[in-house]
Amino acid sequence: MRPAARLSLPAEAATFRACDSIVDTRSPAEFAEDHVPGAISCPVLDNEERARIGTIYKQVSPFEAKKLGAALVARNIARHIEMVFNQKEKNWRPLIYCWRGGKRSGAMAHVLREVGWDARVLQGGYKAYRRYVVEALAALPERISFRVIHGVTGSGKSRVLRALAAAGAQVLDLEDLAAHRGSVLGNLPERPQPSQKMFESLLLQSLAALDFSKVVYVEGESRKIGQLQVPEALIGRMRASECVLLQAERATRVALLMDEYRHFFTDPALLGAQLDCLAGLHGRERVGAWKALAAAGEWPALVARLLEEHYDPAYRRSAAHNFPRLAGAQVLTLAAADDAAFERLARSLQGGPSRTSAGTLPVPARSTP
Repeated sequence: MRPAARLSLPAEAATFRACDSIVDTRSPAEFAEDHVPGAISCPVLDNEERARIGTIYKQVSPFEAKKLGAALVARNIARHIEMVFNQKEKNWRPLIYCWRGGKRSGAMAHVLREVGWDARVLQGGYKAYRRYVVEALAALPERISFRVIHGVTGSGKSRVLRALAAAGAQVLDLEDLAAHRGSVLGNLPERPQPSQKMFESLLLQSLAALDFSKVVYVEGESRKIGQLQVPEALIGRMRASECVLLQAERATRVALLMDEYRHFFTDPALLGAQLDCLAGLHGRERVGAWKALAAAGEWPALVARLLEEHYDPAYRRSAAHNFPRLAGAQVLTLAAADDAAFERLARSLQGGPSRTSAGTLPVPARSTP
């Protein structure tokens, strides 16, 4: 008989690296809110079954709830073995977890061990994993050397990050993790934002994959990206880091934003609803003028006015205050809105802190944003 200590493992990085698969036995609703990245959802009770068992436990008796629960759990585990685990080899090593590391994960792990697989249970379950995420996100940022990419809206910050990643640089793309571009028009229609907990799980996964001996490029974000909060330790580390400032002509910025906002052009009602969110800041009259441009299909004019009247003033109010090292930033100028220009910028950034325009022409010291 194997020692009991081998059957459960603590919530730490080595535990997640050592297993072949991570199996989440919680309900689909629990899994949807947050889970260990890469985990397989194999609920031993679905949403309706879990609610039904809870009701019987409270209103009838624990014994009746356990009788019904045992039957449901047994059937569900059998289905997962037939449909999900059937092709696994004998040396497969799954890590199983539920809410607290108790009955649901214990039942699944027991059956899998009886089959012959080396199944382990995560000590403390999801709750222990969540504590691990919170603690790691408080500690890891201090080990990272960031270079923070700044610039007014439409200067190509996200595109530069993608070009840097394509060139082999280390990049932390917070807006991609948050499924949001970080502005009032930043919603991605094809990607709803994750929950705050899921965002933090994905963020930790990204941070843990970094080589801390090398620089990491990140966009200068506010504390909130859409509805999500950037963890305090991370935003603090970013704000204390070296900065890079991107500049671009107004026409280039309008062209980039026209591409990013193109989904609004086919849905003026959605755009109008987003613009209405700015009425408290700019007044109904100005927002009405913006909406009139949208109704007339005057998209370049609308984007230009949004830059001049909303985005640029907001950037000037916040950037220098929140990022004190921005005054000494390396300055780069985006010459065009095409891929080649972003590739040149990425090469220039990787080449060192010389102040160049897309890697070619000197740029005078910037004015205060």
